[in-house]
Amino acid sequence: MTFASMNNSILAVSLLVAAVSHGVGAFSTTQPSFAVAPARTTGYFGASSTESVFALNAGGFEWEDPVEAADPHVENPYLNKELGTDAEGLKADPARLLAPRLQGTNIYFIGMMGSGKSAVGDVVARRMGSYNFLDTDEIIEKATSMSIPSIFEAEGEEGFRSIEAQVLDSVHAYVRCVISTGGGAVCRLSNWSKFQTGIVIWLDVDPDTLISRMQGTDRPLLQTENPLETLETLLEERTSRYSQADIQLKITPEMDANAVAEMVIKELHFFIDENPPAWKQAKAKAQAEGLDWVQ
Repeated sequence: MTFASMNNSILAVSLLVAAVSHGVGAFSTTQPSFAVAPARTTGYFGASSTESVFALNAGGFEWEDPVEAADPHVENPYLNKELGTDAEGLKADPARLLAPRLQGTNIYFIGMMGSGKSAVGDVVARRMGSYNFLDTDEIIEKATSMSIPSIFEAEGEEGFRSIEAQVLDSVHAYVRCVISTGGGAVCRLSNWSKFQTGIVIWLDVDPDTLISRMQGTDRPLLQTENPLETLETLLEERTSRYSQADIQLKITPEMDANAVAEMVIKELHFFIDENPPAWKQAKAKAQAEGLDWVQ
């Protein structure tokens, strides 16, 4: 039996085993709902070097289910400067105020290989505190006991994408996750039905920066005579898919994982403002029509 034909239930068990070894918390499976507005496009400058982008290891949190009731009174801390300030004037991390506003909604990072999805996703999850970080490539390696290059060699890209799709099938059922996806995951239209249950963030990095970050690596799709040209072609082919993200972030060469994570957290707060949860929209409609509202 090829890896591409792995039974879904077996892979689901493998996913949970991988999650336990990864330190991921137990999750609820209730999917929240957000309305969708056009993607936000943002640039960011003045951060430190890119060298630390891949220095951070993927991490998770305690094996407990954090009880996280949605608080309708939590606001955007970037608009309300007094929000989260205690009696001594100390401010809460804006990332900590994201969780109650997200109501368990997953965050999906998409983008080219080398864009920093795993490093940034890990920082965002750690700062949020009650969210868990998952890297689909890492889950695949643990579930198959093979490296990504080895899977490509044995099964080809199509075989790898089939395994990746099965992992996404399992992952998207959980909530309170920050999820780093493979660079080509966007190419399968069926994966978008999973992405769209959460908020999708595209880390948009230019090919020259990507190549400089990946020198000396064994990325399967870059084992060509001209890796830069290959990367440019892949980016061109995938851009129409990446651009379907809810949030698009332009990443410059001098930015490190912490700088990008800060931008992600800020943009998520504004995205929530622009795309209120379905219950808020229903409440506003009911009140506008003079109806009683019971939450």
